[in-house]
Amino acid sequence: MSTLWKSRYAQRTLGIKSSAIRELLKVTQRPEIISFGGGLPAPDVFPVKRFEEACHKVLSEQGAQALQYGTTEGYQPLREMIARNIARYGILATADNVLITSGSQQALDLIGKLLINRGDRILVEAPTYLGALQAFNVYGAQYVPVPVDEDGLLTEQLDPSLRAGPKFMYVLPNFQNPSGVTLSEGRRHQLILLADKYGIPIIEDDPYGQLRYEGEHIPPLVVLDWENVRRDNTFTIGNVIYLSTFSKTLAPGIRLAWIVAPEDVISKLVQLKQAADLHTSTFNQYVAYEVARDGFLDQHVKLIRQVYRERRDAMLQALHDYFPHEVTWTHPKGGLFLWVTMPEGTDSQALWHAALAENVAFVAGDCFYPNNGHEGGRHMRLNFSHSQPEQIREGIRRLSVAVKMQLRTNHVIH
Repeated sequence: MSTLWKSRYAQRTLGIKSSAIRELLKVTQRPEIISFGGGLPAPDVFPVKRFEEACHKVLSEQGAQALQYGTTEGYQPLREMIARNIARYGILATADNVLITSGSQQALDLIGKLLINRGDRILVEAPTYLGALQAFNVYGAQYVPVPVDEDGLLTEQLDPSLRAGPKFMYVLPNFQNPSGVTLSEGRRHQLILLADKYGIPIIEDDPYGQLRYEGEHIPPLVVLDWENVRRDNTFTIGNVIYLSTFSKTLAPGIRLAWIVAPEDVISKLVQLKQAADLHTSTFNQYVAYEVARDGFLDQHVKLIRQVYRERRDAMLQALHDYFPHEVTWTHPKGGLFLWVTMPEGTDSQALWHAALAENVAFVAGDCFYPNNGHEGGRHMRLNFSHSQPEQIREGIRRLSVAVKMQLRTNHVIH
């Protein structure tokens, strides 16, 4: 590394680390490896033909506009479509409450720029989404982690953490990444009331909300905030900023996500986005609108749910068939992931190397915890959306070989 440049790096770069998942993807490119590591949607459900038709239509009918600079807020018809779609879940917003971003990662970065001063405390679930930690770390965030169980964030443990005065809470209520658990409706009400009591706003990240495979829909936090506290079903006031994305329903390669917030918050985020990239790709927004319109997105999501439910069930069955009883795992009702817990004393990094030797990969749990992640040492995140059911079964069989070897080394099983 050039010492000339290194000596000139800004202080904010000192604590930055590469994403464990991005690095993992480099390792798992070998065709013999079955990877449960990345949070990758299934490429076989990408609507390639629909995209092809949409690209042709956009270029032939609106080519000059689609290839031109656009507004920072985003393509108006797309923002209006998003507002209509989220209204079905009780989120009553207008296009003026919607900002299109270049993927959810930019949304998190903009939130960090907007809200975090160096040293500010952020309350997060433990474990939580690695990408959020990466985004917030750049701005010098400190963390107040609160554990989760099968019903999500342990709200009964929130009081002491909220008294510590966090700047905001970052929560993934639906099929959380990495654990796959869903915050129960009762706890959602508790969370909203506690947030109001202590005056702590909430960032509600909901990339997987449409990917439910069983159970009933639970109202978003932003809706419960209006119903329980605000008594005003509009985005003029409220304690919750809502994030979501097209990455899990259309395709991640188009890099389209959105922030829904009060107009004054959107205005400030627009200023920050102008400094970052002026606006999200105009062409991608036009194409996404053409792909999603006329009810196509609703039908396509039904296909995704069917495919992913089958793959989730294949993984759960394979874990039951191959893994020793000392190991436990979550039963996600949607999303892309489940969370495996090993016996005390297991080293997930050592297990990762053993798994690679068996030509299978996962993400070790420690990277999903703030503050050095010691709590994650016996956990691993498994993705079930990307692989075919037969690959999933063979991958879990391979992984079980590595798991049993590690447990024997630790004298957990004989």
